[in-house]
Amino acid sequence: MSDGWSKEELQASVEVYMEMLRKERDDQHFVKKQYYEDLAAKFGRTVKAFEYRMQNISYVMTLLGRGWVTGLKPAKNVGANKAAEIEAMIADVEGRQSTPVAAFEIEVREAVNKKNSHKPEGSRHPATHSSAITQYQRDPAVKAWVLQQAQGKCESCAQPAPFNGTDGRPFLELHHVRQLTDDGSDTVTNAVALCPNCHRAMHYGENARSLVSPLYNRIPRLVRE
Repeated sequence: MSDGWSKEELQASVEVYMEMLRKERDDQHFVKKQYYEDLAAKFGRTVKAFEYRMQNISYVMTLLGRGWVTGLKPAKNVGANKAAEIEAMIADVEGRQSTPVAAFEIEVREAVNKKNSHKPEGSRHPATHSSAITQYQRDPAVKAWVLQQAQGKCESCAQPAPFNGTDGRPFLELHHVRQLTDDGSDTVTNAVALCPNCHRAMHYGENARSLVSPLYNRIPRLVRE
C-alpha cells in the first residue's frame, strides 16, 4: 500500500475500531490503549501509529455521516484511495454493501483547497454503474407520527420548516438519533423531525456530536439506545 501499511494491518485496524464503536454504544467498558498495544505487538508498529490510524478511520466515518469513537478525533490527512479502502472494509465488517462516497468527498476537499484552480469541463454524459446496496425497511407510520408531533417545526432548532413540499406540507426530514447503521431502532423513541440544515449538521457537522444530547433533553419521547 502507498503509505507502507499492508491490507492485513488496515483490516485489523478497522475491525478493532468497529468493535470499540460497538462497545461504546452498548456502554461496555474497554481500554483503547490495550487495543493499540495488541495491534502494535502483532504488526511491529508503534502504539501511536495505530492510534493515529484510528483517527483516520474516524475521519472516514464523518465523511459517511456517521459518529465516531469518543477520544479519537478525526484526522483528515488520509488520501482518497486509502479512504476508499477503509470505507469498503467498514462495510465488509458490518456485512453490508454500500455506494462508495469517501474517496469522492476527499477529492472534492482537496480540489477546494487548491489555489488558482482551472474551471473544469465536467462531463455532458457521466458514466453510470449499478451496484447492490443495503437498505433498511422502515415503517412509514413512524415517520408520519413523528412529523405530526413536530407540527411543522424542526425539533432541533425549533424553527418552522424552510419550505413546503409539493404536497403542500412543511418539509421536514426524519432522523434516527442512533443511526440504523449503528443498530438504532426505527421507532418514535429514536426518531426526530429535522429541517434539512439541521439534518445535514447532525450527520456531517463539525459539532455533530454536541447536537445529540440537547435532543434528549428537549424531546420527552426519546429514549437513549
